[in-house]
Amino acid sequence: MGFGFNLFFFPALLLITIIGLVAWAITKKSLFGKILGIIWLTLIGLIILLLVVQKLTSKKILKKESYYGQYVIDRSFFPGKQANWQYKHFYFDIKPNDSIYLYVVYNDKITKTYKGVISTMAIYKSERLAIHMEHPTHHILTSNPTTYRGSWSFYLVFNSPKFGNMYFVKDNWSSDN
Repeated sequence: MGFGFNLFFFPALLLITIIGLVAWAITKKSLFGKILGIIWLTLIGLIILLLVVQKLTSKKILKKESYYGQYVIDRSFFPGKQANWQYKHFYFDIKPNDSIYLYVVYNDKITKTYKGVISTMAIYKSERLAIHMEHPTHHILTSNPTTYRGSWSFYLVFNSPKFGNMYFVKDNWSSDN
């Protein structure tokens, strides 16, 4: 909640609680105690609910280890022939030794492998991926990707001079797909 809301709400809650406790002590009626109990239990329940919702909907925090794995073209963004062709012809691996391998595939066989290393930049809460490829390199990996994070996963977008934006998601490549 915002500062103005808290500035009004907490003194008002404190005042209501004090008045309720005084009324309960003077009148000895359990109604005042029940009302205070309902108010405070509701408040505590709402706070717990907000914390759980925030935890479930907050964006995934990425560390260097989060990037390790195999990445394939995400065909759900722009489904069709072009996405299927890209999926069948490109995928890459980021290994725990901080190496990256881009595989160019033709007829289900790797025809060319481009190598490089990765590092991360901890400029923000979530680390950003930086790629340093050996030259010559493939046009897909000429610049660092943009990372888009969701609550449970993330995807990488590479800006290829030939293909435009290419969306990669962490998954295992399969020639059957």
